[in-house]
Amino acid sequence: MLGYVWPLALVVVSNVFYQICTKSVPDGMDPFASLTVTYLVGAAASLILYFALNKNGDLLKEYAKINWAPFVLGIVIIGLEVGYIYAYKAGWPVSTAQIVQAAVLAVILIFVGYLLYKEELTWNKIAGIVVCLAGLYLINKK
Repeated sequence: MLGYVWPLALVVVSNVFYQICTKSVPDGMDPFASLTVTYLVGAAASLILYFALNKNGDLLKEYAKINWAPFVLGIVIIGLEVGYIYAYKAGWPVSTAQIVQAAVLAVILIFVGYLLYKEELTWNKIAGIVVCLAGLYLINKK
């Protein structure tokens, strides 16, 4: 059970700090300049963790296994990061921005899972879509 739960717990805790840090990027700082520091720190931490967790690790051997995904993921992550920075600069509340994007994302990923990965589209998932849409309405209602 712990092996199933801890990864999502890590995502939740990291996401809380992510939202706090993203909202705390100084107003006058260019988001892309901020991201250069973010990714330098992230690259250094990844390198340290790779060797700490793989005592006999061979980074070049790992790089030989690479496909398109890490390259596209790098571009996509920049879109996520700068999107949130600009959303917060535009005035989105930290209590709302994440919820709105998560609800929209949940609806989209149900269809992505169905179309790309042949995941089952159940009545429960359809009900979940309705709940997400209702939640979006309520969150954004003034």
